[in-house]
Amino acid sequence: MSYRISNNPGPSVFFLSVGAMANSTKNPPAGSHWDSEVRLLAWLATCIAVFSYLFYFRNGDTALYGDAVAHINIARRVFDSRTPGLLQLGTVWLPLPHLLMIPFLISNEMWQRGVGGSIPSLTAYVCGVIGIFRLARGVLSQNSQPDAGARIAAWAAALIYAANPNLIYMQTTAMGEAIYLALFIWTVVYFSEWLRGSTRALNKCAACLAAACLTRYDGWFLAAGLSLVVIVLALRPPLQNQSPGFRLSRRVAITFVLIAATAPALWLAYNAIIYRNPLEFENGPYSAKAIEMRTENPRHSGHPGSGSLGVSSLYFFKAAQETMADGELLEHVLVIWFVAGCLGMLVLRKVHVFALLLAPIAFYAFSIGYGGVPIFVPAWWPFTHYNVRYGLQLLPAFALAFAVVMYLGIKLPWPSGGWLRTVRWAAIAGTVALVTVGYASIWRATPITLAEAQINMRSRNQLEAQLAGWLSKLPPDSTILMYLGDHVGALEQAGVPLRRTINEGNHRVWKQPEDAEGLWERALSNPAAYAGYVVAFEGDPVWQAVQNRHLRALVEIHVTGQSRAVLYRIR
Repeated sequence: MSYRISNNPGPSVFFLSVGAMANSTKNPPAGSHWDSEVRLLAWLATCIAVFSYLFYFRNGDTALYGDAVAHINIARRVFDSRTPGLLQLGTVWLPLPHLLMIPFLISNEMWQRGVGGSIPSLTAYVCGVIGIFRLARGVLSQNSQPDAGARIAAWAAALIYAANPNLIYMQTTAMGEAIYLALFIWTVVYFSEWLRGSTRALNKCAACLAAACLTRYDGWFLAAGLSLVVIVLALRPPLQNQSPGFRLSRRVAITFVLIAATAPALWLAYNAIIYRNPLEFENGPYSAKAIEMRTENPRHSGHPGSGSLGVSSLYFFKAAQETMADGELLEHVLVIWFVAGCLGMLVLRKVHVFALLLAPIAFYAFSIGYGGVPIFVPAWWPFTHYNVRYGLQLLPAFALAFAVVMYLGIKLPWPSGGWLRTVRWAAIAGTVALVTVGYASIWRATPITLAEAQINMRSRNQLEAQLAGWLSKLPPDSTILMYLGDHVGALEQAGVPLRRTINEGNHRVWKQPEDAEGLWERALSNPAAYAGYVVAFEGDPVWQAVQNRHLRALVEIHVTGQSRAVLYRIR
């Protein structure tokens, strides 16, 4: 077996690699899609998911993220609201994660404890582990049946992905990282299998891509890139010696593009119809840009990387390193191994797979630089934690790169003696040691995704816990006027159904520019006519509405770093 690197440098390497894969259908996807190895891996991943959830749930860590609590209650208010319906899904966050949670949140117990919001993430984690195994085994197999080297490397990739401490924590929460990662991985799996001759895989790829587009905006960027590749393959002249059975017809290419574009098109249409602005999620009052403008420090302009693709790329990659190891030295060695894996992909002519797995770098470079999406890492200014979890988007690339280094150490026909044998064993043993020590360093400290939630949400969670204690004492038939945007978790902890509240979700957003007859607006103008109790946070719309009304305050809650909360009794 021999390996060579293409003599054509530059961006054309990607299409040359894709073309080489497309020239033949002699090597269909390797192995059975649900063989004994996959079943064993599924059971292993399920055990990790369940036991890790029980551990973090017992410690009260599964609902630390304010966004996780918000996701749960967005899904809950679709049916638990004075104005229920799909319009309760809102605009900024894409709807699929919330829709997946709804069946598990019908139970009041699963809602109050947050279990229902974690189930989709736990399931997605298992699917992602299986997907990275299937991707690595298929890409590294030279024949229809994987050899020992490909199988060992595939197991390495799956274990690196499954054992990542930060992913293990995130998959216990109601956050969307695990769900998107699974869809991202399976999109790449099916695209790779289609290039290797599985004609049905392209439609499955498009379906996964559409689901990814309904989960995170990262999927929109991925859809645009894959659609471009498919269009180029459909329009180019047939390659010499290309199998007639593989030729990509324009009809198939158009079908793929239409399926991939359906989700973004539907979301744009939804925003245009309901909010009168197709880009409401991008430039509306709850968008990342708007939030950044409201919270921007007047001493500084923007955030690190704002307006600079180079700096924003560095911050994103640094966040990815922080999710793989704790410590500068380990992170430097990790980068060396990662670069070696990238070069290994070139040697194996698998550029197309790795280019897709590296797509998050480009997406987050633009998002940080020009989309108002900051990432703060503790080692760099401003020396704190914020959105570090986004670095997990490179975990599939790290897992496959390290697996490739191990695969080359096993398979390349190096001499059995001399210094090359040392290099060969260093590739195998070094990969195992680096991942083991890196993950151990994270467990010894604290997974940075967990630390981010603990640091940023501590005072917020304290306020919600205190408020929940008071809300749980209110009469069970009482109505509460409350702005839910910041502290809906207090209602969840108290077990107060959302339909007992009048909140901003009862505003009819399609009534522009204002809706004087809306339930939310009427309650704000005359709280005593609609509610028995009012919860106001200093500065929010309810607070502004009840000033100078001489309402009776039952309790004031003061927590450092949070707006003052006041519970009023109206009648």
